[in-house]
Amino acid sequence: MPSPLHADRPTARASEPGTVDALISQTRRLRGGVDAVRRGTVGEELSEDPQLRWQRALCDLAVHHLDNLGEHLDQLRAGLPELTGDEEPPGAPAALPLEPPLAQPADAPLGRVGSAEWNLLSDEATWSAELFELFGRRPEDGALTLDELPSWLLEEDRGLLTAMVTDCLVDGKPIDGEFRIVRGDELRTVHMMGEPVLDADGATASMWAVLRDVSEERRSRRAVHETGSSLQRHREIARTERRLAVELQEAVLPPWRGSLRFPQAAETEGTRGALDLAAHYLPSSSSALIGGDWFDALQLPDGRTLLSVGGLTGHGVTATSTMAMLLGALRGMAVTGAEPGPLMGWLNHLLDASAQPALGSAVCCRYDPATRVLSWSQAGHPAPLLFRSGRGRALQPPEGVLLGAVPDVTYAQAEEQLEPGDLLLLHTEGLVPHSAEPGLDTDLERLLGYAPRFAAARSAQECVRTVLEEFGGRDREDDACVLVARVPS
Repeated sequence: MPSPLHADRPTARASEPGTVDALISQTRRLRGGVDAVRRGTVGEELSEDPQLRWQRALCDLAVHHLDNLGEHLDQLRAGLPELTGDEEPPGAPAALPLEPPLAQPADAPLGRVGSAEWNLLSDEATWSAELFELFGRRPEDGALTLDELPSWLLEEDRGLLTAMVTDCLVDGKPIDGEFRIVRGDELRTVHMMGEPVLDADGATASMWAVLRDVSEERRSRRAVHETGSSLQRHREIARTERRLAVELQEAVLPPWRGSLRFPQAAETEGTRGALDLAAHYLPSSSSALIGGDWFDALQLPDGRTLLSVGGLTGHGVTATSTMAMLLGALRGMAVTGAEPGPLMGWLNHLLDASAQPALGSAVCCRYDPATRVLSWSQAGHPAPLLFRSGRGRALQPPEGVLLGAVPDVTYAQAEEQLEPGDLLLLHTEGLVPHSAEPGLDTDLERLLGYAPRFAAARSAQECVRTVLEEFGGRDREDDACVLVARVPS
């Protein structure tokens, strides 16, 4: 049988064993490192996190590539194996080893790579032992001829194989393509590379090929593609959700920036109790989504002012839309003249009966500029901070549980007499992180320590800037709001 090497082709020089051994060692170390990364992506969150699924798929594909590389390097070190047939042709093409030392996937076929030669003159076919195993065929049944080979393929792949073989035998083109074979009740993908072998007269005498089972590699590639597409869709959905949440939040929260005076007619009427207001929203630094925090200031028909801050659990459009519902309801009920305590009870009922269950905390205050009396109620929320004469303190909170936690609950109400020059600071929980040490909240103490600066400030907006200097640049896990109301002297 003719040699698969053309007479004009130089014989390849054998690689130095030491160099190959070093490459094998490097491949094993790299394979172990990739496998460690792959194990690190395993967890219950894989079914939920598209990015983790994509990372795992990439690691699986990398492992398959390194397994194949290990096989090739081991074959390079071992040299040419023997073919199984009636004769042993000299210079037969190399077949890669059956079992490389690198770990293989549990479902990997025994013979992943095999070689074959089809003699056109004698119509004989010679296969390596690994190729029989790749096809799941017994050696005693004989090797498949070129005429018999297409019968093992899926019908839609037979034309591709016929075209590749014809181009090789007639036009001398090399073979490089894939097809799927049916092995019992399973389907395997095989990559075939080969070329014609010419006789002394330049005519095609035989064809040889190396066939490799690439089923797992192709499955891994599909997994990478599918998980990558899923991750991309997830990111596009997240970007769209963030944009909608931002637009909804901007549409609901008060449009004013800088200082605002409520009631607006107070100066013309000579009322000295008008509030100087300023507020700011601080987004989360770790979350890609907008949360359900809000601040609000509303001038009521009777001349009083409604102040509120609050926040809901969750992020994104769901939390923002629920926040918009609560804030709209609060404004609508407040204009009827309702007190803060009953207002909070109605908000609790509304959130408890909502189709999208959530928990929330809030502070609701009503300020009367004529008497400078502040009436307020809270639902599991940090109490307002009162700054007076260069000192600060938290108001004693009335009883109140989280919104949506308990149905039909009554919220208590408290009153505080404000004085000219007083400053009221309302904020959501995300502004001041909880201290790890029980009974100690150093950030709150630091915030209260700004009382002298607040006393020297000329406006509520200047006080908000002071708060942002301390808390605005922090890496926060959640979004936050701060609202400052200042009673002019």
